[in-house]
Amino acid sequence: MSVRIYLLAAGAFAVGTSAYVVSGVLPAVSSELHVSLTAAGQLATAFALSYAVGAPLLSTLTGRWERRTLLIAALLLAALGNGIAAIATNYPILILGRIVAALGAAAYTPAATLFATGFLPPEERGRAVAVVFGGLTFALVLGVPAGSLLGDSLGYRGVFALIAAVCLVVALAVRSALPKAAAPAAVSLRERFAGLTDRRVQTVLLMTVLAVLATMSVYIYVVPLLAETAHLKGGTVGILLLVYGVGAVLGNLVGGRATDRFGSLRTLTVTLIGFTAVIATLTLSATTVAGAAIALFVWSLFTWAFNPPIQNLLLELGEGGGLLLAMNASAIYLGAGLSAVAGGVIIKLVGVQFLPPIAAVLGLVVLGLLYTLRRDPALQQVEHLEPVDAEDCLAAAVD
Repeated sequence: MSVRIYLLAAGAFAVGTSAYVVSGVLPAVSSELHVSLTAAGQLATAFALSYAVGAPLLSTLTGRWERRTLLIAALLLAALGNGIAAIATNYPILILGRIVAALGAAAYTPAATLFATGFLPPEERGRAVAVVFGGLTFALVLGVPAGSLLGDSLGYRGVFALIAAVCLVVALAVRSALPKAAAPAAVSLRERFAGLTDRRVQTVLLMTVLAVLATMSVYIYVVPLLAETAHLKGGTVGILLLVYGVGAVLGNLVGGRATDRFGSLRTLTVTLIGFTAVIATLTLSATTVAGAAIALFVWSLFTWAFNPPIQNLLLELGEGGGLLLAMNASAIYLGAGLSAVAGGVIIKLVGVQFLPPIAAVLGLVVLGLLYTLRRDPALQQVEHLEPVDAEDCLAAAVD
């Protein structure tokens, strides 16, 4: 894999860390700015909503920009946002910094994914997507603990300043190491948004929202869930979350390689069947430390293997790849934003132990949506699939 792809992944790590690190510094923000912990938590909400709205909007506004220039500008915008957060003297300015950083991330990630796939032939695009998203995976794995550990020594201002510096360094590296890449051919706004009227694209985006909702509604509340199922807490839970992170990294890589070898639809089928089976039995398997470690690892493996094939599938669906990837990024953050609310409602109504089975039902819904895509003749031709019937979805899991 080209070093250039890994540089793009480094940028994804930088802007992704900006999203996740805030969870680790919430107590410091609350104390220093004299706001409640709940209000401090809205820093994550502001980032997520700004990203969700900004990704498709910025993709449209920058559609004619030279690609390397766009990547540099996005990284500089992310650096600016984190710089504002680092010097913020009050809560509103800190919120502003989070919004600016989110817009930088929203412009960078879809553009970096599209840039990476341009280096390689179609049969290697899945791995390219996986490497770029690997940067976001590492940000998830390291972001929260890094924020907590560095926050003690640097303070939350120092943490945001460090992220700003990393964004600047990566921007300089992109400027010196990546070639210029011309923008796609000019298209009208009608043509640019035409893909969004495609039923298949709408189905894929809905799959993303529901899949993220299913997994994140459980992951956000995994600490109280493990306390309920296995009576675990403290350092043991921290180690289990690290195990989850390792599974995320491997799942992302496996998903990319499987996409290149077996195609997007086959990989998604196996991934979703595996995810649904694991999450449905989570309250039964995660009753001991060893059982919880295995369950969280396998759950994470299947969950993070979902990203490369879903991105590649959007690229296979035709023109407007940049906008479609941006819309998928919005779908991810929309699902994540809904998950905290949905999970909280479920816990209040029926209890935390019901989160996994309800998530499994959502997994089955996503599998049903995938089945409708597998019946599409055009996608069957692209993926070299035989016409399918209902049994094919299960058969693909043991291929």
